[in-house]
Amino acid sequence: MIPVTILTGFLGSGKTTLLKRILNEKHGMKIAVIENEFGEENIDNEILVQDTSEQIIQMSNGCICCTIRGDLSRVLGDLAAQNQSGKLDFDRVVIETTGLANPGPVAQTFFMDDQIASEFLLDAIITLVDAKHANHQLDEHEVVQRQVGFADRLFITKADLVDEQHLTDLRHRLLHMNPKAAIKVVNFGDADIKEIFDLRGFNLNSKLEIDPDFLAEDEHAHSHAHAHDEHGHTHDHGHDHANCDHDHGHCDHEGHDHAHHHHAHHDDKIKSFVYRNDRPFDPNKLEDFLGGILQIYGERLLRYKGVLYMKGVDRKVVFQGVHQMMGSDLAAKWQPVEKKTNKMVFIGIELPQDLITDGLDACLA
Repeated sequence: MIPVTILTGFLGSGKTTLLKRILNEKHGMKIAVIENEFGEENIDNEILVQDTSEQIIQMSNGCICCTIRGDLSRVLGDLAAQNQSGKLDFDRVVIETTGLANPGPVAQTFFMDDQIASEFLLDAIITLVDAKHANHQLDEHEVVQRQVGFADRLFITKADLVDEQHLTDLRHRLLHMNPKAAIKVVNFGDADIKEIFDLRGFNLNSKLEIDPDFLAEDEHAHSHAHAHDEHGHTHDHGHDHANCDHDHGHCDHEGHDHAHHHHAHHDDKIKSFVYRNDRPFDPNKLEDFLGGILQIYGERLLRYKGVLYMKGVDRKVVFQGVHQMMGSDLAAKWQPVEKKTNKMVFIGIELPQDLITDGLDACLA
């Protein structure tokens, strides 16, 4: 299986810088870069020969570059066939989406097309975020919010153009949209190759990383029902992003006033919430409930992932999905020292958090 990395991010976020580096650096990897020709700054303008017909160009460092004019699954199929026949030689793929694209359909290609799914393995979606312009872009363009919501890793670029407080605020905002993506500040698009590949973001057995700051924040936030901005206006964050731990009979809502008043300004459509509970799930009830949720809200669910404690099962159950497509698998055994618990994260567009939380509670054994 050939691993695939999807590189996304809004116009000017540094994707081209990163791609040029991948295509020119002596890293010893054989990488096929598929570039979407609607990119704002085609990489081939500067380092590749321009040609109107679709073509694949071999780079000096073993990489190959091809520009898509047509369907992604067809291009991937062609590349795989040429790789198998020995015409081409590569062992991983990077797909750059255009800055205006929603990465969802690109990711779905790897689940919907059986031939593609048998030859390629989606490793991760990496989103580049321009520190200077991110807040404005997130406010103006839902596609930028989607790019953040789908990410397994977020690279903040151009951080040297903003002050420390701006960076902290941006990190906080991104965290509430997507607490499962590691956030790293990189110099323009100049990220370490090791930070880009083999992240296993779509691997079912990879452990669920939720930023501990996100969880800690919600732990101490339940005393406030509302957040006030500095002008005294009240913003109801009652349904934003909660961690509901119903064993302890309380539900923590984000909304602490003074520490993060800046957050109140951003009413992002894309939000996340985490569900945690120490009681086991009834497998049949949970399957029925999640099936119903995916049917009704699948289009609004960007990414979701969880490690589950199932009644009568001595191993962890892991699940994750994109839109309506969900996979689940048995993982390692619960260790005697481990606390058995359910931990799930949902990232989506205006999700009915209370309905989902209450429904999950009803599935507990």
